[in-house]
Amino acid sequence: MSDFLELFAEYSPLFLEATSVTLRLTAAALLMAMVGGAVVAALAMSKVRPLRWLATAYIGVVRGTPLITQIFIIYFGLTAVVTLEAFWAGALALAFHNSAYIAEIIRSGFQAVPKGLTEASRSLGMSKVKTLKRVQAPLALRTTLPVLGNQYIIAVKDSSLVSFIGMTELFQTSRNMAATTYEPLTAYIVVAIYYLVIVLALTALVAWLEHRLSAHRRPAQA
Repeated sequence: MSDFLELFAEYSPLFLEATSVTLRLTAAALLMAMVGGAVVAALAMSKVRPLRWLATAYIGVVRGTPLITQIFIIYFGLTAVVTLEAFWAGALALAFHNSAYIAEIIRSGFQAVPKGLTEASRSLGMSKVKTLKRVQAPLALRTTLPVLGNQYIIAVKDSSLVSFIGMTELFQTSRNMAATTYEPLTAYIVVAIYYLVIVLALTALVAWLEHRLSAHRRPAQA
């Protein structure tokens, strides 16, 4: 046990730096994924059939291929054309992958909004944009927030695959530690603890946001 604690303390600066890389990578990827997912969701809900087909094809390709292959294709494909750092190649691959799932989450959230509320808002003279902003989007957010939170947690864990293109994030740091100390079990237990702390923090944040949304909703219902 003392050896484990000594190694944990010795490698903590490297793991803390790697944690920062992992969080920045995931944040950049999710920011792009939210934008991309919103666009794909809009296409999926479009009244124009070819646009719906395009969205369906996009989602099908992403969900039907492993993330690691998407990372390799984007990294080796783009770097053959433009100069691209491993960080941004990984972020783009994670964004590409998560955007399809986020699109489905957003689409299901908007479809869960009762049509009667939308029709009532329009009958009161609200424009489509105002109805979207004041009625549909807030209700869809309340419905999808827990699922989006789970997707963000999955994205954090999936970021470990970026280590295979040379990114020194959490998982790659644990591999380096295992190679240096010849203690692979210790190294992977250490990285598991770091991932667990991140996931628990994100879970608590999502729960807090859900509570805040519920608190805002109660007075309106009263």
